[in-house]
Amino acid sequence: MFITKKHIQRRALLKGAGVALGLPLLEAMFPAATALAQATAAPPRRFFAGFVPHGAAPGYWVPEKEGALPAELPFIWKPLEPYRKDLTILTGLHSTSSEPPPGETGADHWVAAAFLCADKPKKTAGADVRAGQTIDQIIAQKIGAETLLPSVEMSVEDPGSGSSNCGEGYSCVYTNTIAWASPTTPLPMELNPQVVFERLFGSGSTPEQRVARRERNQSILDSINGKIAGLRTEISAPDRSRLDSFTENVREIERRLQIAAKATTAAPEDFAVPPGIPQSFDEHIKLMFDLLALAYQADLTRVGTLLFARDLTGRRYPESAAPNSGFHGVSHHGEDPGLIETLSKINQYHVKALAHFVDKLAKTEDGDGTLLDHSLLLYGSNMGNPNQHLHYDVPHVLIGGNHGAMKGGRHLAYPTKTVSTGNLLLSLLDQFEIERDSIGDSTGRLTNL
Repeated sequence: MFITKKHIQRRALLKGAGVALGLPLLEAMFPAATALAQATAAPPRRFFAGFVPHGAAPGYWVPEKEGALPAELPFIWKPLEPYRKDLTILTGLHSTSSEPPPGETGADHWVAAAFLCADKPKKTAGADVRAGQTIDQIIAQKIGAETLLPSVEMSVEDPGSGSSNCGEGYSCVYTNTIAWASPTTPLPMELNPQVVFERLFGSGSTPEQRVARRERNQSILDSINGKIAGLRTEISAPDRSRLDSFTENVREIERRLQIAAKATTAAPEDFAVPPGIPQSFDEHIKLMFDLLALAYQADLTRVGTLLFARDLTGRRYPESAAPNSGFHGVSHHGEDPGLIETLSKINQYHVKALAHFVDKLAKTEDGDGTLLDHSLLLYGSNMGNPNQHLHYDVPHVLIGGNHGAMKGGRHLAYPTKTVSTGNLLLSLLDQFEIERDSIGDSTGRLTNL
């Protein structure tokens, strides 16, 4: 299909009363007589990082052989089976930055902050926190300057207060966020999907306007319906289909947010959920991922991070295959085979939530491919076997093509206790053409990546 009508700017916004709607990538955003499939350089790159504490169940996540992925993925990674060609499993990495400082014991439950910077956090319970600038923020400086939000930071567990002593002399900020704009500037992770939605699509509106619109059950699209209708007359049939699908997804998310705001169902036992937050972890995390996928599609942001859970969380996951087991409790499995199996089911449930996001990206057209083709996703933990708080042999996976820069379908095995996760972070910066000699405790780059 070739464009013969109006040329729309890639950064075009449809603006209404307190609304600024970014548009998905359309054929009409390229010069006349240019096919969308020919615009191979047009779609931007995206980056995502997701962190989960408490490691992974031993025996349930490491492929038997290095090289091509086996015909059947290990149990924990099974939800990613449909995307195996885009999947790289990394084993043997050592999260040395998550280990206690020399001469000290404990404290390794308070270092989620090290996940994306590979720097040991400074031991302090005061305001003088210090970790390291994280790679999501470094990447955002490179690829996020032209977007409404350079990056989006999200969580699906209430971080509580951000500066009190969480234990062993470490500030709670080290476990409340994985994103740091600078070594002394932690970024808050947004828990409320309604707030994320308004940040993405309600630019310019006041809190009063947002409340009034929700009380009237009015869509954020209502004030720009005329502009959407006008745009539909100026674009091709495939573009109309893309636009309609995008706006339908926006309305569907609004519907789910309204349900969450009115929900009166009791929260999971022993786990407080703030008002307006979905009671169900399953619905909460899917909403967050759907919002981020829409933001990627409309080029409102290109960088996102998500904290799946906080260290020491006792949360239960009713929708998982282990509905009655608290996450942290079962992570201390005492090498009991039954408890290890139970932990593996929680691990797989978290990966299933990630797979929901991957599926969204894989099914969303983006220029000459899909959002997954043009994205790079990192998912992992800073523990290996959590029973003894081991920080070597930690689980990490990479997903996505990153414009052809990342080859999937592989298991890359590194010698145990030898290669720092800092080397992975440095290699990921290379993926976005960001030249650094080192980051955190890196000693070089990953071979074969």
